[in-house]
Amino acid sequence: MATTNFTLLTSEQKTAWSLDFWKQARNLSFTNKFMGEGQDAMIQRITELSQTKRGARAVITLLADLEGDGVAGDRTLEGNEEIGKAYDQVIRIDQLRSAQKHEGKVAEQKSIVKFRENARDKLAYWAADRLDQLAFLTLAGIDYKYKNSAAGVTRIGSDLQNLEFNADVKAPSSKRVFRWDGTSATKTLVLGGATSGVVATDTPTWETFVQLKAYAKENYIRGTGGEGGNETYHAFLCPQAMMKLKLDPIFRDNLRYGQERGDKNQLFAGGNSVKIDGIMLHEFRHVPNTRQSVSGTNKWGSGSNVDGCQVLFCGAQALGFADIGEAEWNEKEFDFGNQQAVSVAKMFGFLKPQFTTQYSGGTVEDHGVISCYVAM
Repeated sequence: MATTNFTLLTSEQKTAWSLDFWKQARNLSFTNKFMGEGQDAMIQRITELSQTKRGARAVITLLADLEGDGVAGDRTLEGNEEIGKAYDQVIRIDQLRSAQKHEGKVAEQKSIVKFRENARDKLAYWAADRLDQLAFLTLAGIDYKYKNSAAGVTRIGSDLQNLEFNADVKAPSSKRVFRWDGTSATKTLVLGGATSGVVATDTPTWETFVQLKAYAKENYIRGTGGEGGNETYHAFLCPQAMMKLKLDPIFRDNLRYGQERGDKNQLFAGGNSVKIDGIMLHEFRHVPNTRQSVSGTNKWGSGSNVDGCQVLFCGAQALGFADIGEAEWNEKEFDFGNQQAVSVAKMFGFLKPQFTTQYSGGTVEDHGVISCYVAM
C-alpha cells in the first residue's frame, strides 16, 4: 500500500500548504476586512519593500494637505510654489511562529493528511486571532505584553512583547484621546481624559459618536471611501460597551426608524456591525477593555473598580500593516517517524502612523485614530 512521506513534501506542495494556511488565516481575521492597499483604506496593507537610503524597507506614506493660500490674480507665482509634504514611516518587520505536534500514531490514529488539515485549521485560527489582538493593541497604543481584555494585566509566558515592531507602539497622542463624560448634564468629550476619571455612568451613547465624528472632521481626519463619495468612519467597541450603547434610547430609535424595516433591521438581525450617519459601529472582543482586570488594581476610576472600554474611532490610514512574503509551512518527524509536527511562520509588522498636523497646532498626532475611554 502506498504511504505518504511526511517529511518529503515537494517545494510545490509546501508552497501550496503555505498559501492555503495564510489564505485561511486572512479569511478568519476580523481586521482583514478593513485592509486595502490604497491610502483610503482604514488599514493600509504594504505588500512590497521600498528602496530607501537604509536599504529595502516597508514604508507607509502619509500625504499632508497644502498649507498655503495660493497667489491671487496676476501676482507672481514662480518662486512662490509650495512644496508638498509627505511623511514616510517605516514599519518594522518580525517573524511570528507556532507549531502543533501530536502524541503519536497509536494515540492519534489519524492519517498524516488528516493531521495536516487539522493542524492547518487550528494554526490558521491562531494566526488570525493573534493578528487581530496585535492590530487592536497597536491602534490603542498598548504594549504587547498586556492582554486585550484585561487592561494592565501582563500576559503569562507570552513572546509577543519581543516582536521588533512592539518598540514602535505609541500611546494615544495628546489631541487624539478623550474620556466620555456621560454624567454631567451636557454629556461631552473630555480631551486628554485619563482613565482614572471614568465613573460607572460614563457609558457610551449615540452622542458619543456624533461628537467624535465632528471632532474627526474638524481636525481633518479623513474617513475611508464610501458610497457616492461619502466618507465612512469605523468605530470599535467591545461587546459589553456595545451592549450599553444598545440600551441608549437615541441609538435604539436610530436603529428602529432609520434602518430597513422587518427582519433585516439591526434590532432583530443581531449583527456585529451597523452603519448610522456615516459611522460603522463594530462589536469585537479584542477591543481593549478591563473585563478581566483586577478590581482595585487594574480597572478604571478613582478606586480602580470601574469596568471600561477604549473605543477606537478610525478613519483612513489609521494603521499600517506590512504583509511581506508568503507564510512558511514546515513539517518534521520525531521519535523515528512516530510523531509528526507542523510549524508555520509569517513575517509581518504593524505601525500606528503619526505625523505633524497643522490642524492641531503643529503637534505630532495619531494620523487616523481617536481613542475614547468609556465605562461599560
